[in-house]
Amino acid sequence: MKINILFNINKQKKNSKGVCAIMCRLTYNKVRKVFSTGLYVNPKHWDSKQQIAKPPEPDSDYINTELSLIKTKINKVFLLLQVKEVSFTVDDIYRLYKGEKLTKEYNVVEYFERYLKQLKTLIGIDIKQITYNKFEYVKNDVKAFIKWKFKTNDYPLKKLELQFLNDFEYYLKVVKKQKQVTINKGIQRFRKPIKVAVSEKYLDNEPFMLYKSKRVSKEVVFLSPEELKKLEEHEFTQPRLQFVKDLFVFCCYTGLPYRELMDLKYSNIIKGFDGNKWIKMKREKTSKALSIPLLPKALEIIERYSNSGKSVFARISNQRYNSYLKEIAVIIGIDKNFTTHMARKTFASTVLLYNDVPMEIVSELLGHSNMKITQESYGKVVQKKVSLEMEKLKGR
Repeated sequence: MKINILFNINKQKKNSKGVCAIMCRLTYNKVRKVFSTGLYVNPKHWDSKQQIAKPPEPDSDYINTELSLIKTKINKVFLLLQVKEVSFTVDDIYRLYKGEKLTKEYNVVEYFERYLKQLKTLIGIDIKQITYNKFEYVKNDVKAFIKWKFKTNDYPLKKLELQFLNDFEYYLKVVKKQKQVTINKGIQRFRKPIKVAVSEKYLDNEPFMLYKSKRVSKEVVFLSPEELKKLEEHEFTQPRLQFVKDLFVFCCYTGLPYRELMDLKYSNIIKGFDGNKWIKMKREKTSKALSIPLLPKALEIIERYSNSGKSVFARISNQRYNSYLKEIAVIIGIDKNFTTHMARKTFASTVLLYNDVPMEIVSELLGHSNMKITQESYGKVVQKKVSLEMEKLKGR
């Protein structure tokens, strides 16, 4: 923790009066910073060894006093930075000497934690607890990666470059064994505090600007009209399987996710502007309002489980629900992975898109935050529908 202060002149650079500017050279951590003191001296009257102006220089006393004051002020600034126990550079020493505001040098994990602290105050206002938790998980992954890659607890924010993100992606894939879709989400969340750091001037530019996430082609698996009909017509002797089947079919005709299915109350079922019954509730994941018209099949299931309580259906854990669905698939002989989300996809594909409902209405009924999500997920379903219609046309 040493700083070297050296005053010198360039004898080759004289102004019209034949004098040279006295320069100050700061050296800290093997990095130099050179700046002009604003003082001038005749090169013949400069003692480079003692670093003073000597007679017969007319202003020698004034020059030497000013140089001493500059040196004292720099040492004072250096001492102040040491007392603060923060990392700093030779540029920080110079800026503080000039009276400029010192920009804190953050580390990656340190800044991410600062971002999380602000994000936490928005829980229940703009974000959900589950959303905050996902950012917390990514921060932990970043911290573990830095330990794995650099053998240290943190990494300077200003040293971030594209290779850091490429190495992080490799770590998540090889060490953490994460799937590409999970990696893409994690990197997307990691880049948010980095963009904030740019906006707050802790970074000059976005180091990951040229990064391109690897595309993940997800096949949308849903029940065909024939498979859905087969499921509807099958009656189970076991009440638990019949109940889960009815829940699944209900979701196939409403598109409700598991959480909203379990939270559905009779107060959420209202008479709409068209005189028909609608489900009106807010989607937990996106906080977007859901307005879903109840089709006859869905209404039939609600009436079947009509009760005096507030909730439409009895609660069942997601784990048990999915477990029973797999049992149902085996019994009725449909070789597909039955899940809560599959019913939602069936609603979008078989019930809506296959019946020529426009994509924007599908997006609205599913409660997606924007239509791009719907297009990316169900674009191929539309193509398949077009292909089927063309086959029919050939037959005609």
